[in-house]
Amino acid sequence: MHNDLKSHLSNIIKESITKVSVIHGGDISEAFKIETPDNCYFLKLNKALNALKMFQAETYGLQLIGKTNTIKTPEVLACDSFQNSAFLLMEFIESKAASTEDLENLGKQLAHLHHCTSTYFGLDQNNFIGSLPQSNKTNISWVKFYTTERLLVQLELAKQKGLLSNNEFPTAQKIEEALEPLFADVKPALLHGDLWSGNYLISSDGTPYLIDPAVYYGHNEVDIAMTKLFGGFGNSFYDAYHANLKKDEHTSYRIDIYQLYYLLVHLNLFGSSYYGSVVSILKKYF
Repeated sequence: MHNDLKSHLSNIIKESITKVSVIHGGDISEAFKIETPDNCYFLKLNKALNALKMFQAETYGLQLIGKTNTIKTPEVLACDSFQNSAFLLMEFIESKAASTEDLENLGKQLAHLHHCTSTYFGLDQNNFIGSLPQSNKTNISWVKFYTTERLLVQLELAKQKGLLSNNEFPTAQKIEEALEPLFADVKPALLHGDLWSGNYLISSDGTPYLIDPAVYYGHNEVDIAMTKLFGGFGNSFYDAYHANLKKDEHTSYRIDIYQLYYLLVHLNLFGSSYYGSVVSILKKYF
């Protein structure tokens, strides 16, 4: 890390920085652990043109979840640009491997988050899913929101990139007709929006934290679908969650359709290795 940035951060936290360590694992931004004599901080750094917008959206999401008092998020200390980089500075959460009990708490607290509702689906601002823009234009219809703001945006992008052809591409009308019977009585819930295993932490004292959100108001099962896309969070998590928010006869079908959005995102970000999974869901439902 450049000394100028180090001095700038030191001025923000009003502490001298004694150690900076690289943290590996993120594929979008550089990450660092910043140590002072009394505290530890987490820093994300990114030089992309839209990096500051991404970090501002992340800050908004973290604070929106945090304000619900249902599940914790790290405190954001600064979100700004310095020289040719954007940065996000927050508290460092010392984490541990999740126990069965920790996952049960995570499930329970996520259900409490999902009880936070709104009069519409979407959000009062757009944000990002990974590094891709995510449009959150509000709608009172979940079928229309999920069709236009989620599936069609990613399908169109996949077509532009040459990853899907015209004959694999359902029309808006066809999508809406397929979703209508499955999406009855859906209520808006505040979602994390990108809840895979890399986007929660269990602190050393057992407190669950959510990180890297892509928030909006949508169907609660969207978050559950993402948790199951790459292996799942364990039975104690799902048992605790569904004790608070029940499944119904259409849940397993909706999980597929919600995973389709994330698979399309992965197709558009990482390429054709996700093509087979995308096409099998498209053929099954549309």
